[in-house]
Amino acid sequence: MSKKRVLVVDDEFRIRKLLVDFLKREDYESIEAKDGEEALDLLFESKEKVDLIILDVMMPKYDGWYVLESIREYMTTPVVMLTARSDEYDQLKGFKLGADDYVTKPFSPSVLMARINKILNKDTEDVESLDFGVIHMDLASRQVYINDSKIDLTPKEFELLRYLINNKGLALSRDKILNAVWNYDYFGDLRTVDTHVKQLRAKLGDYAYYISTVRSVGYRLDIENEFITEK
Repeated sequence: MSKKRVLVVDDEFRIRKLLVDFLKREDYESIEAKDGEEALDLLFESKEKVDLIILDVMMPKYDGWYVLESIREYMTTPVVMLTARSDEYDQLKGFKLGADDYVTKPFSPSVLMARINKILNKDTEDVESLDFGVIHMDLASRQVYINDSKIDLTPKEFELLRYLINNKGLALSRDKILNAVWNYDYFGDLRTVDTHVKQLRAKLGDYAYYISTVRSVGYRLDIENEFITEK
């Protein structure tokens, strides 16, 4: 099977080199573009075939928004936005323009690689369970355990927890959570997310702190020195 290929678009050489090195460790091939114009030339003029695009926003010539819009006119290739712009407006703009994910600088390369692996369906086939800290999710039976004690979750609470674990360490906007778990448009009622997070925290009991509130954004599932494991 041929290796997946990733286009890295960033005007900072050190960022490109860092990403290329990590992609190589994950057994991906990569090509680079130093600005939006070069990225579009590679995709449309040279017709380079790629499986995923890591796209910076603030770049000379063509910025990431223009590049993303151009890509979405002709391609469905997954795009991960990588940018220093962390406010919610920019994140929502990225998602509405068709980005598959949005990661802010400074970022954890390991977390970014986990997101890329998930998008490209690497290491996620035939996953039967998810583990995070003291939480164990049996995906087949849809049962959840904390320290081997079963807790009862509603279907939406189950999907919310699953989504949070699969996106561990990332600040997730309420809009993105709503769209992923409830399949609403971005104009859905954000209070639905807050209500379910509150209920989920109550059922996590002493481990409610796993879900932290990110001011002006949404929520993040994260605890120090804990990692997702998939079986």
